[in-house]
Amino acid sequence: RTDMNEHSSRSHTIFTVTVEQSVIGPDKKSHVKMGKLHMVDLAGSERLSKTGSEGVRRDEGASINRSLFNLGLVISALVDGKSKFIPYRNSKLTLLLQDSLGGNSKTLMIANIGPADYNSDETLNTLRYANGAKKIQNKAHINEDPKDAMLREFQKEIERLRKNLEEDEFSEDDESEEEDHENGKK
Repeated sequence: RTDMNEHSSRSHTIFTVTVEQSVIGPDKKSHVKMGKLHMVDLAGSERLSKTGSEGVRRDEGASINRSLFNLGLVISALVDGKSKFIPYRNSKLTLLLQDSLGGNSKTLMIANIGPADYNSDETLNTLRYANGAKKIQNKAHINEDPKDAMLREFQKEIERLRKNLEEDEFSEDDESEEEDHENGKK
């Protein structure tokens, strides 16, 4: 409990679901696809002067603010495009969310804000945070064995060639019927 939020848990929550799918491919081998879903609820940044926290609660608030600060550093480094170093290891939060923030994934962020004048600073900071996060550009792609990728590409090429062959045979049949019709056969 803090003066700003009577029911505050004063913590971040990360719930991760890992999904794996095993499929027997055309090469008669098992191929595994895997995906992760991180559902994250971040504790809001609260000013110590507003929370009235003391002791352990004050330390929790400081730790939360530190992790949010480090998350902001990671977001800024990812967005500016000039940074050679992304400080994921500065906090457990950013390390856990590394693949969601700047990795091979699709990410959705929902920012919750309040309309109260009393919280206008926190609301504005949340909106700035979300604005920075939405500028992160991830390009999700399937991670697979190069042999599997080549096999999949060959299968697509074979299917494309089959379709072309069928279309050519169909158009040749039409042309021969037209020629027969023009020559008075039929």
